[in-house]
Amino acid sequence: MKRTLHFTKMQGAGNDYIYIDATGIDIPDPARLAVEWSDRNKGIGGDGLVLIAKGDGKKADFSMRIFNADGSEADMCGNAARCIGKYLYEKGLCRKTLILLQTASGIKNLWIKVNGVDPTRVESVTVDMLEPAFECREQFCGVPGKEFTIDAEGRTFKGMFISMGNPHFVTFVTDAATLDVEKYGAALEKSPVFPRRCNIEFATVASPERIVTRVWERGSCVTKACGTGACATAVAASLTGRASKKVTVAMDGGDLEIDWNPPSGHVYLSGPAEFVFEGNIEYGTC
Repeated sequence: MKRTLHFTKMQGAGNDYIYIDATGIDIPDPARLAVEWSDRNKGIGGDGLVLIAKGDGKKADFSMRIFNADGSEADMCGNAARCIGKYLYEKGLCRKTLILLQTASGIKNLWIKVNGVDPTRVESVTVDMLEPAFECREQFCGVPGKEFTIDAEGRTFKGMFISMGNPHFVTFVTDAATLDVEKYGAALEKSPVFPRRCNIEFATVASPERIVTRVWERGSCVTKACGTGACATAVAASLTGRASKKVTVAMDGGDLEIDWNPPSGHVYLSGPAEFVFEGNIEYGTC
């Protein structure tokens, strides 16, 4: 039986997903729908599918599930979390300026900055991404907190593993702007050192306050931006003395502001979130 769902396409620094208010709705096989709908030629087009639902009402206001374009489920996405904050506030589903969002990697605080002229509009969203993790046995088989090398496609990459709820390998290169991210990202993602595959960030430090980063996301290939990847990049750059704890990470889709707060150890992510378009789509069988 065919059913119709309303969807909203949103993007944060070019990282675009299909958002569904799934409150009270049973959506069978969201992994398959993510593959079909993310197709940029035959579907809506996007880096994946995000399902929004009510939280438990005690610890979390709302919850998020995110499926990559290949159908794999991700634990967290910083850009999606910011878009959800804007979605909930501007659609009138929640007018709180601090929203607690349940994700597969824990509850994240979303701070909503309201436009000073029009209080119904969101100017920006900041996400408390919690603390970075360096030891995660199910995601990484190497020595935690240390730089190491991986050979891929005839080139050696030196970098660091950092988990921001999902796994990242941040490698510092001199040519991030021109590097063949697809070629090297695909190879590094599947390195044996990453049992569950890995997101790859290729970073070039422009100054202590600015890092140019391009990203290969597991399950979505090359994307315009990655919020958790920007956070991982900032942490790796700070730990290795390449940059300060408060930096701008410039990605293909735009700039993200990262602040690694030393007292709490938490990483704070700020950046744009925008509506693209919305509509209805049929799914199911006849």
